[in-house]
Amino acid sequence: MNLWTLFLVAVGLSLDAFAVSICKGLSAGERLRPAHCLLCGVWFGGFQALMPLLGWLLGARFRDMIATVDHWIAFGLLGAIGLNMLWGAREEAECLDPSLSPRAMLPLAVATSIDALAAGVTFAFLQVGILPAVALIGLTTLVLSSIGAWCGSGFGARFRARAERAGGVILILMGFSILLDHLGPL
Repeated sequence: MNLWTLFLVAVGLSLDAFAVSICKGLSAGERLRPAHCLLCGVWFGGFQALMPLLGWLLGARFRDMIATVDHWIAFGLLGAIGLNMLWGAREEAECLDPSLSPRAMLPLAVATSIDALAAGVTFAFLQVGILPAVALIGLTTLVLSSIGAWCGSGFGARFRARAERAGGVILILMGFSILLDHLGPL
């Protein structure tokens, strides 16, 4: 997987955290400070980096057993994650608790990074270098989530659904790209 493709996957994975960060910023309103935006980014970026590492460790154990169908698994996982994000974008945004305490942030960070766990399994099948991948995913999510919190405090929740739809489409397209790359031209 080249750097450009990995970056697109990182953006796709981070857009659900970006959408939640917008809602966090919206709920905090004018009380939101730059340090709060950074803290939001650290929570989401940290978990978006940790989860693919865990998925990669799981996937690496089973890579040899399913090497002949790994591209179909990657296609299925990324497609399912993307479709789930598209489906989630249909729901109305609810205002979140403005707190950035561990009690408020931990469930959100875990929930928005489950898709990254599945992507990590895919990385193991595709033999992607995991350290650069998790660093890029974590940093991309940190930046986008910090920006999302700041934007949410100023612009509101109207961009949440668009961000989730964009992330879903990117991940579905990446799944097709991986499948076509392994199958060759049809």
